[in-house]
Amino acid sequence: MTSLTYTSSKLSLLFNNNNFTLAAADCSPTTNLITLANPTINCKRRVSLTRCLGVVNPRAITTEARDLQSEVKRRKESNGILKVGVVCGGPSAERGISLNSARSVIDHIQGDDLQVSCYYIDVDFNAFAISSAQVYSNTPADFDFKLESLAQKFSSLSEFAEHLAATVDIVFPVIHGRFGEDGGIQELLEKYNVPFVGTGSSECRHAFDKYQASLELSQKGFITVPSFLVQENEVKISELSKWFTTNQVDPTEGKVVVKPARAGSSLGVTVAYGVEDSLIKAKNIFSEGIDDRVIIEIFLEGGCEFTAIVLDVGSTFDSKPVVLLPTEVELQFRGSVDVREKDAIFNYRRKYLPTQQVAYHTPPRFPIDVIKNIREGASLLFKRLGLRDFARIDGWFLPSSTSNLSSSEHNIGRTDWGTIIFTDINLISGMEQTSFLFQQASKVGFSHSNILRSIIHHACSRFNLDNSSHSPTSSKPSQLTREFKKDGGARKVFVIFGGNTSERQVSLMSGTNVWLNLQSFDDLEVTPCLLAPSSADVSSTDSTEKETDVLARTVWSLPYSLVLRHTTEEVLAACLEAIEPGRAALTSQLRTQVMNDLTEGLKNHSWFTGFDIGDEPPVKSSLEDWIKRAKEIQATVFIAVHGGIGEDGSLQSLLEAAGVPYTGPGVQASRTCMDKVATSLALSHLSDMGVLTINKDVWRKDDLLAQPAMNIWNDLRSKLQCETLCIKPARDGCSTGVARLCCSEDLSVYVKALEDGLLRIPPNSFSKTHGMIEMPDPPPEHLIFEPFIETDEIVVSSNSNAQRLSWKGKSRWVEITVGVIGLRGSMHSLSPSITVKESGDILSLEEKFQGGTGINLTPLPESIMSNDALEQCKRRIELIANTLQLEGFSRIDAFVNVDNGEVLIIEVNTVPGMTPSTVLIHQALAELSPMYPHDFFRALLGLAAGRST
Repeated sequence: MTSLTYTSSKLSLLFNNNNFTLAAADCSPTTNLITLANPTINCKRRVSLTRCLGVVNPRAITTEARDLQSEVKRRKESNGILKVGVVCGGPSAERGISLNSARSVIDHIQGDDLQVSCYYIDVDFNAFAISSAQVYSNTPADFDFKLESLAQKFSSLSEFAEHLAATVDIVFPVIHGRFGEDGGIQELLEKYNVPFVGTGSSECRHAFDKYQASLELSQKGFITVPSFLVQENEVKISELSKWFTTNQVDPTEGKVVVKPARAGSSLGVTVAYGVEDSLIKAKNIFSEGIDDRVIIEIFLEGGCEFTAIVLDVGSTFDSKPVVLLPTEVELQFRGSVDVREKDAIFNYRRKYLPTQQVAYHTPPRFPIDVIKNIREGASLLFKRLGLRDFARIDGWFLPSSTSNLSSSEHNIGRTDWGTIIFTDINLISGMEQTSFLFQQASKVGFSHSNILRSIIHHACSRFNLDNSSHSPTSSKPSQLTREFKKDGGARKVFVIFGGNTSERQVSLMSGTNVWLNLQSFDDLEVTPCLLAPSSADVSSTDSTEKETDVLARTVWSLPYSLVLRHTTEEVLAACLEAIEPGRAALTSQLRTQVMNDLTEGLKNHSWFTGFDIGDEPPVKSSLEDWIKRAKEIQATVFIAVHGGIGEDGSLQSLLEAAGVPYTGPGVQASRTCMDKVATSLALSHLSDMGVLTINKDVWRKDDLLAQPAMNIWNDLRSKLQCETLCIKPARDGCSTGVARLCCSEDLSVYVKALEDGLLRIPPNSFSKTHGMIEMPDPPPEHLIFEPFIETDEIVVSSNSNAQRLSWKGKSRWVEITVGVIGLRGSMHSLSPSITVKESGDILSLEEKFQGGTGINLTPLPESIMSNDALEQCKRRIELIANTLQLEGFSRIDAFVNVDNGEVLIIEVNTVPGMTPSTVLIHQALAELSPMYPHDFFRALLGLAAGRST
């Protein structure tokens, strides 16, 4: 047994016969003890699977209901714990986003006074009680095929509802789309007298159907967008043509929006041109099974889209909706794009994947009177449609009031500045970490925990549940105030993310996730920090900046609300906006106005203890001064900068020179692993030990542009002895710029994309089917060619009547990704994951890092790889990690032979993705002693203190 420890603590990391566990121990500092974390101390939220008796819905005025409510109320008052059942999944294509929302809710509401039970509805309406660990999966498909053995299945929805009535106090539905927002789950809960968060079933049905909601809004005096309903079995071409003409839209080329009538979010929403194209797009929605009712609406030319969160702060059934600061959604396009792409809309991909095609402005850049009218109109809509607790309402502001949208008797939405139209009602708004709910809530003083708990407790008050002892936990003082004082106390942590590379958006996701998890510990003071892009028009993935230039880079220390953005460009723009006097004054004025409106209602609720996010500007400094500040206050730096100076050893070198502890591998290991060729050379002597490397050929971009593609193709095939090739940037991670090339024509397409500086290569641009390929920006100067490694296809079926997991196993090789954690020389391999590609041969950026996409199988199914072969694989992964002198944590991507565990190395990431659905979390949860995200990141922070020097 080898025991590695560091300081006295209740928990320490043990490597016992190669089993990685957190074990209890009271110990004093010794030379071989490393304390990683103490997740039981000073942490506001804890994971619990405890299920206790709950209450019934007081809407059912029966003696039985009153008696059960009284009994549960008595028990609750004795233990002071609120039991919340979070229900996710559902039959719609948005079930992956539902999983993201459930993960976020669970992360932020748990505490000593609140326990969470997790439930999942699959595509066939089967209900399961699942472990909270399952919500950290990338998609439901990760565990759908294992549900029968992993979860408690209910025989029917009725049994499920009876279980909820007996075991939880209140249900928080986070099912997006069908069965979640159409009144389905609500009707079930009402039938069995189960209290729940959100709007009732009847009101949901009316608001969820976009066509019916539009008719109802029109009847209530709201200006609406002219629309035409197409039903799957009743396509009436002549009537549609007449509708086009009536609304002055060209039946041949006129631009319209086509969208499902009953699908949440932006799923299936597209632009069409003319009657014929509209019907084609409608039939696509039908054939994909999204909905059998489709709306065709006129395209709002020159309009500005917005979205607004509405929070009900009234008492019992006396609704008092308050609209938070709305967000303007701005579509942006760069480079060469098709003219019709410029007509694009805020679709599903743009909403849920970081992209520079969208920018958000909170509050909107509209006249202040328009913002006031949006807030008043959304509040009125919320009340007139009978909505409850919270909702998100989307709409458009048309600066010109000349649009002929509705008759003169419709006045709600008319202003002196233009027309306001409310178009979509989202009854269960997305609750991912950076969603509109949290963006807007943080602007007016709510942390993630505070807004979610406030919503839950407001719902409790509607059901007359005594929740005076369940107040939203008040957060610590604002971070910038704490971090820039010289007093002692809590341990200081700087989480840095951003940078120059094409991975900067994933870096933002990683840094945000780390920050939110670590800031839950009361003994830590955590500041999120943006490494701004350098002004040089070169990619730091290919050029080595001088140390003086690196030290001059800008770092922004961020207040809470400015972190919650989708791109680093947005964060930077928000920083500049926050220090611009005019814009800052307007935001402050609107913030005060909203907070006053909220306070007027919330002061009547005993559970509300106040706002917990301050209004502070960001702090700008040079990287040099930022490092000096970290040294001065004895901060540990958690590095979440992917690529560039975050992974090439530059940042590590500067921190080491200043004596500032940091997470992850040291300088030399970072430099080696950043260079894929150097990594292969460093491991080339391990072939006799079952560690293999792939032959590589490196080309300069300029040489690729200068020579005929056919000549290059023939030369590469001859040199690498292969039929098809894999091309990738020499010093870039993720899946950015990685593609399979099957012929010289494919190479020509790729080289042309480099020449044109394309941000993405559209799906199926090559001879073999593939998905969207995100490209480095700017293009890399050096590229690597490798033989494309054929692996066995793994198919995961979501059809309950089909085999759930199939694998033919012809080549006996599969692609894996695996995390390693520990000290230099003693790295431990977590359980590898197989990531299943949903389209093409290369994992897309979404599949690797974006929750709700991609399928990760963790641990490897025994039907694919035996335990003996798996253990051999893990030992070889550890050999790789120790040979490269890794420490802290890293991620290794490789191919593995399922029979003997031989490993063919792809690349090593020394700052791996740490997004909410990263495989590192899946793997940590698969350990003998599972580690949840906050424990895991706390462990990584602890390793920084014990790093080798």
